[in-house]
Amino acid sequence: MLLFSGQLAFAKPVTLLVLGDSLTAGLGLEPQDAFPAKLEAALKPLHPDVIIVNAGVSGDTAADGLARLDWALTGDVGGLIVGLGANDALRGLDVAQTETALDGIVLKAQQRNLPVLILGMKAPPNMGPEYVARFDDLFPRLAEKHNVLLYPFFLDGVAANAGLNQPDGMHPNTAGVDVIVMKVLAKVEELIGKVSAK
Repeated sequence: MLLFSGQLAFAKPVTLLVLGDSLTAGLGLEPQDAFPAKLEAALKPLHPDVIIVNAGVSGDTAADGLARLDWALTGDVGGLIVGLGANDALRGLDVAQTETALDGIVLKAQQRNLPVLILGMKAPPNMGPEYVARFDDLFPRLAEKHNVLLYPFFLDGVAANAGLNQPDGMHPNTAGVDVIVMKVLAKVEELIGKVSAK
């Protein structure tokens, strides 16, 4: 890795795969306004060689993400960002089922020596306090178990803010995506550091 003019240059491009659902896929947005595209644009000034691949599929649960992970992890992928779980919570799926799937995703990545960043999610309050507590706790527990990076809540600062969401009240608008990118940027840079150190 070479340092010049305030930029980090790698021997080859660093490719990060964002495995997620509609929140990362950019449902209701133009492709350039989706989270992966805006994240890449925000990283470019300091990390011009970083490529962010959008592997978000609307409606996906954690189990769906696990089922398609193998073909998504092409040979050029150097790190994995996991943004799944929102649909599990909305559907009230068993928390153990969600945790098992996310655990499988992290394990597959680690078997390929890929650093991982988990984008945490929170259950809707109407699911009841017991479900909310069990669901919200699974993300930090997984991150600690596997010693991977965690951003505690993907929608931090955006959830329930009408001005930052589309009319459905669930999916960020372009301004909301900007807030998410700004907040998550430091953790993604940590992930890039781990990829470059391999």
